[in-house]
Amino acid sequence: MTPSSAQALSFDAVADQYAASRPGYPTELFDAVEELTGRPLAGADVVDVGAGTGIATALLRERGARVTAAEPTTGMAAGLRAAQPDVPVVRADGNALPFRDASADLVTYAQAWHWTDPARSVPEALRVLRPGGALALWWNVPDLAHQWVAEQERRLTERCATYRPSGFPDTVPGLLAPFGLRIATRSVRWSRRITIDQHLECLSSHSFIAMLGDDGAAEILRDERAVLLAEFPDGMLDEPYVLQLVVARRPRAAVADTAG
Repeated sequence: MTPSSAQALSFDAVADQYAASRPGYPTELFDAVEELTGRPLAGADVVDVGAGTGIATALLRERGARVTAAEPTTGMAAGLRAAQPDVPVVRADGNALPFRDASADLVTYAQAWHWTDPARSVPEALRVLRPGGALALWWNVPDLAHQWVAEQERRLTERCATYRPSGFPDTVPGLLAPFGLRIATRSVRWSRRITIDQHLECLSSHSFIAMLGDDGAAEILRDERAVLLAEFPDGMLDEPYVLQLVVARRPRAAVADTAG
């Protein structure tokens, strides 16, 4: 499941593009997190792991959460500190969290849990969580119900050796199953209206493009631009996503035992 360290480190080279071009998350996501965890984000102590440049961190804070960000890469952490100087940022990944036992109400991974080893990251999250706390994982996944998105997905799968097909989050409940957690899921369809060039900038901020090198990335982006301009001659498109959320909590009996 865990990608190579070279893939993870590739984000340092595209940190500015990542911050400028990646999509955010709809309000419905945070409504669902509150519903499935059974508590408001306002006043919650949240550890946002793999926080990147702080896209989710900022939105969690807007809901009133007290957020500490954990980010392993230098460029991403620097971007987060620059954009949100009042947020504590710790250089760490989910496999070894440098936080006290029972110190957080919520551990979140936005577009990031797939970089971890579940055998290590899940026990670490459970250690850091207080009784009744929750682990929340989510991904923006390209919406394959749209033909142009499905066709682009096929091309990227064929041409990018490290591309992860968009169905990956569907496997997450199974990966969490060995830990005896209560699992709840939610999907939210949403989209953003952007230019073709903005869409290509978003693509280029992904590791599967960055790993190709300048020439390989330029060739794919050039080809994608030609295809998209034929489909959207005015240069604008609706970039559609299925936001997939997984929330994991200990069963109530286990929470009671831990609390006692």
